[in-house]
Amino acid sequence: MLMRTDPFRELDRLTQQLLGTTGTWSRPSTMPMDAYREGDVYVIALDIPGVSTDAIDIDVERNMLTVKAERRPTAKDKDVQMELSERPLGVFSRQLMLADTLDTEHIEADYEAGVLTLRIPIAERAKPRKISIGGSSDRKQISG
Repeated sequence: MLMRTDPFRELDRLTQQLLGTTGTWSRPSTMPMDAYREGDVYVIALDIPGVSTDAIDIDVERNMLTVKAERRPTAKDKDVQMELSERPLGVFSRQLMLADTLDTEHIEADYEAGVLTLRIPIAERAKPRKISIGGSSDRKQISG
């Protein structure tokens, strides 16, 4: 149901962690994800903690799903002095090529506890169905 578009994404993620680089709009960092099928729904869960819902952008163009999020620095008073800053800031993105068997018109998105969950139903045309055979008074059915 899902095809990976970039085989080097995990290598990029490890390099970013080692070098401490942050994502930009032209070169965003990756976000970890899980993808699984739950009955007639395909579920994608993306980790983006600390991101407000207004900083998340979800687009579908044809079969390409793009999720982009930006973790911005928290506003601080003038007299606050940062002692340690390890949480990555910047832009995070993930692009997924969706199969034709998914119904991209009815994607649902929920964001709770730093996890963005996308639920994509399986298209009706992709579900198994029975086809009846005509032409004789004795009709038979073949499952297909």
